[in-house]
Amino acid sequence: MKVTGIRTIRLPEHPQMLWLQVMTDEGLTGLGETCLGPATVEAHLHETVAPYLIGQDPGRLAAHRRGLYDVFVGYEGTGAETRGNSATDVALWDIAGQAAGLPVTSLLGGRTRDSIRIYNTCAGARYGRGNRGALKASDRATAGDRGLPQDEPGRYEDLQAAIERPGELARDLLDQGISGMKIWPFDQYAAATGGHDIRPEDLRAGVRIIEQIRDAVGDAIDVHLELHAVWHLPAAIRIAKAVEPFNPYWFEDAVKAHDLEAAARFAASTTVPAAMGETLAGRWTFRRLMETGAARIIMFDIGWVGGLSEASAIAALAESYELPIAPHDCTGPVVLTASAHLSTSAPNAMVQETVRAYYRGWYGDIVTTLPVIEHGQIAPPPGPGLGTALRPELLTRPDALIRTTTAADLG
Repeated sequence: MKVTGIRTIRLPEHPQMLWLQVMTDEGLTGLGETCLGPATVEAHLHETVAPYLIGQDPGRLAAHRRGLYDVFVGYEGTGAETRGNSATDVALWDIAGQAAGLPVTSLLGGRTRDSIRIYNTCAGARYGRGNRGALKASDRATAGDRGLPQDEPGRYEDLQAAIERPGELARDLLDQGISGMKIWPFDQYAAATGGHDIRPEDLRAGVRIIEQIRDAVGDAIDVHLELHAVWHLPAAIRIAKAVEPFNPYWFEDAVKAHDLEAAARFAASTTVPAAMGETLAGRWTFRRLMETGAARIIMFDIGWVGGLSEASAIAALAESYELPIAPHDCTGPVVLTASAHLSTSAPNAMVQETVRAYYRGWYGDIVTTLPVIEHGQIAPPPGPGLGTALRPELLTRPDALIRTTTAADLG
């Protein structure tokens, strides 16, 4: 089997997303996905990945993982090259599973569990759309709207509920069998000082949201506190100390990961586990993350970290450090599907992120099949490969931005 071409798809209503199809001469098509800066990633895929990959055997996963990594620039971090390579790697795993007639989980070594517990990231239906988040995380909360959707309200506007009715939201999640919720009640206060300080009244306001959750449901739900790396070390520690009495499940991205020593000092300052890694890529970077003690819970996004190949290697590395993994998904349905395969395979997977506003909203408009979520647990689709595909009608939409590169285009 040989790769005959690649196709990228962008949709105007999802300006942050890019989907990739890798086509073969045996009729199998692999599906990949990444998020943020899609036009830039698209350029990398067509000018660098396509000339490398077309004509090659897609089943040589390890060779292609290394071949795409071994570039002169762009191999470190979560830049456009890594995001494009991540989408490519996921698509190649999809092809490998289809060729073998097996789900990706089986290629990863088989299931260690039939399903895994989820938590709900409390975002609304339109949260994260666009590319502002690629520039500055705090932009999502500095315009005075706290990142709230401005139009097209969906059924689950959980970001608004987390701010206005946190106790009610916690009860609603528990009624659906979801036993964890991720919130970020402090983000809006970072802009005033550039994240260097937080005023006492703002600290109390953020703590009050968590207090309302505990008043409503006690410890029945885990509160995952997201700090979005908008704080510097002293302020992050102040927030952590104020929140500790309310038994948060973790502190996520308390400070930026560019200074792992500072992240390690934060982790050592609190009894609550620190989660980090979503903005990092590559097993070498994650080795440093683990060596410094900057995180006790290892996070990564399969669409940013280097794909399933890199994610599975990092999961194995984390296991050797006695650390759990918690794959990220606040991006798209393909990454969620790939994450469900990995989370049900990796023995040290702890919990899987989901966004019910996405899962029960626009995710179903993009792919044919979604992972199964029941009773607060997620399981991957049962079919070969990823078990899903891009909805064919997307390729005939006149407003879809579709670009294809084949051998004929390479000359």
